[in-house]
Amino acid sequence: MDKMFLNLEKCELCPRRCKVNRTKGEKGYCTVGDSITIAHYGPHFGEEPPISGAGGSGNIFFASCNLRCIYCQNYQISHRMTGVEYSVEGLADIFFSLQEQGVHNINLVSPTPYVPFIVAAIREAKRRGLAIPFLYNSNAYENKETIRLLDGLIDIYLPDFKYWNQKIGSHLSDAEDYPRWAKAAIMEMKAQVGNLIIEDGIAKRGLLVRHLVLPNNLAGSREVMGWIRENLGTETFLSIMSQYFPIFRVSAYPMLNRRITEQEYNNILSTVTEYGFENVYIQELESAPLFVPDFNREAPF
Repeated sequence: MDKMFLNLEKCELCPRRCKVNRTKGEKGYCTVGDSITIAHYGPHFGEEPPISGAGGSGNIFFASCNLRCIYCQNYQISHRMTGVEYSVEGLADIFFSLQEQGVHNINLVSPTPYVPFIVAAIREAKRRGLAIPFLYNSNAYENKETIRLLDGLIDIYLPDFKYWNQKIGSHLSDAEDYPRWAKAAIMEMKAQVGNLIIEDGIAKRGLLVRHLVLPNNLAGSREVMGWIRENLGTETFLSIMSQYFPIFRVSAYPMLNRRITEQEYNNILSTVTEYGFENVYIQELESAPLFVPDFNREAPF
């Protein structure tokens, strides 16, 4: 067995370290087993401008997730094992199918439980001559060691930094230790690829950190920006997202059961300016995109 797949025999790919033997049918927190399950794939135009470009980003939405965010916009995908199973070779074929459709990159969405398969598929695709960058689109609840498996294979890292406060991470995503692991993972990502490099309006390599603004400052946005300034630098590319929408299980949480206000969003934009960040993508509050997958359509959509 390839040593990459030994990670599945005592799975510790994410901070939950379930230690289940996925090759024997055991399943941990994410419920992903020993195969690849993909919910949707296809060109996607709702990412940041240098990611989507004119041709779109080649998004691959993997089933399940190692977080359980109560406000997840993609909960039909991330909280279930809904989708089609593929082999490593089949995943590599998807990469080429997306490239043929003219996308600017291969965008691996919620990839953490599938990293050993992804490593093998990327190596196969590169051997076969795939020419576009690979993008790792992650919630940042990662083990640093898992990110190191991707060194030299991933061109662009697109992590979220969700929360500053441990208790908020516990209540909203069932991950009390989220801040600690996110910091270490994002530092490793930065060490591998550096700052974002954009050529002719399209991202080629580097790090772009996302932060979703939540109602009532539940995300601790100012503290998150302060940490990024001190540890990654003001030249770090940021995406400050206003697209929070009260969906899924938030009706039981009054502090979350509304969209953010213009003042809440402007507060974080003021912080970004105050801290001297140089490269920031923002959203119009009224037109912030909300991706809700249509399960009546066949992939690719």
